[in-house]
Amino acid sequence: MAIPAAVDSLLRTHNIDYSVLAVAPEAEHSQPSVRTVVLGDDLGRVQALYASDCLLDVNALNHALRRQLKALTPGEVIRLCQQHALQQLPSLPAALGLPAIVDRRLLDMNDVALTSGATGELLCLSGEQFRRSLAAYDVHDFAVELARLGGGRLEKVDDVTDINTAVANFTQLRMKQRLEETLELPPLPETAQKIIKLRVDPNADIRHLTAIVELDPALAAQVVSWASSPYYAAPGKIKSVHDAIVRVLGFDLVLNLALGLALGKSLSLPKEAPRGFTPYWEQAVYMAAAVESLVGCIRPEKRPVIGLSYLTGLLHNFGQLLLAEIFPPHYSTYCRFQEVNPQVHYVHIERHLLGVTRDQLAGWLMRLWSMPDEVCTGLRYQSDADYDGPSSAYANLVFVAGRLLRLHNVGNAPAEPIPEAVYQRLHLDPGKAMQAVQHVVEASQDVKEIATALAGD
Repeated sequence: MAIPAAVDSLLRTHNIDYSVLAVAPEAEHSQPSVRTVVLGDDLGRVQALYASDCLLDVNALNHALRRQLKALTPGEVIRLCQQHALQQLPSLPAALGLPAIVDRRLLDMNDVALTSGATGELLCLSGEQFRRSLAAYDVHDFAVELARLGGGRLEKVDDVTDINTAVANFTQLRMKQRLEETLELPPLPETAQKIIKLRVDPNADIRHLTAIVELDPALAAQVVSWASSPYYAAPGKIKSVHDAIVRVLGFDLVLNLALGLALGKSLSLPKEAPRGFTPYWEQAVYMAAAVESLVGCIRPEKRPVIGLSYLTGLLHNFGQLLLAEIFPPHYSTYCRFQEVNPQVHYVHIERHLLGVTRDQLAGWLMRLWSMPDEVCTGLRYQSDADYDGPSSAYANLVFVAGRLLRLHNVGNAPAEPIPEAVYQRLHLDPGKAMQAVQHVVEASQDVKEIATALAGD
């Protein structure tokens, strides 16, 4: 089996024996035991190598080198690979002709699997051979084991304690007030308050919902624009919120769509975001559409409430806005960490940096705002494949949708397999689920137009 000529020549020059392992493209990110990333600053570029079960700590790396390194942008990585006739970055020092730094944990490995520079192929070396290839490079401690950041089963975590601790550490002051009195968060938007009251009104009808949405001209325009999208292929022109409800989306979907949009606009989008990841509103629209499609694949008697499922998908990344709002300096650091650790779930990075995650923050705030339990639970446990508690369907739907979207380079979920148990809890066929999300991705132009309209409002 062929590997890139430059890599093969390098290994032969150093008399390093190796074998080649073929892997499926969808499994490639989970197979290597050594990962690599290229970073740069005004002094030049550096290749960093570390174990795949670790988080690369950018702060520790920069401290060790006395540099201000940041990950290359996706475009820069592509151009670097093209310069060396490679399809991806090889996790082998010297292959790119760059100075390299090696995390100390790599020296203790018995057998290693490295990206070869060609997709679908891994290089397999003995620990001894690998250490020979590292002999000329600087060794430092700059990675953190992911096992230390997992936190166990999420339902055993005390969210308020974690948030209090994180805020106390951030401000370096003793907390003397209740959490909700200490954090300067905006109140629940007035429109959202009215919609929540409408949800529990047994006499609510289209007329009441239309009146609430139309009181907010920007929200009304967004609902109409959403219903007018080619994604829904509605016949004729959608001229009003009433049209959007009656002809396209239905009462339940518009109610939850309007609620999600009102909440999403309650916090400002952060001025920066991790480069190479899907923007906030684009993620939100993709996830809402994907969750809606997945619900349609479940037998009617087993389906969760479609409107609440849709709302959970639309708000799934609301915690990102909260992180940027509550911890602005740390949010910038988080962005740099995510850029150099694209394969690591944001939960691990946030626990390492802050001791609390966006999912905890979002779940807590939604309960404070008296949102439906299904949505609070869905946001809180969306990253937990093992969650099987009350309202688990809403969390599990976001989990599945996020990972299937990531196969198409959408969103920020890691590229990792979906346990069969999650599909079973949802009564969802994996093949049908993949087809449903594929349908959403095929309508990407329509989804992006909706997201652009929301982001630019």
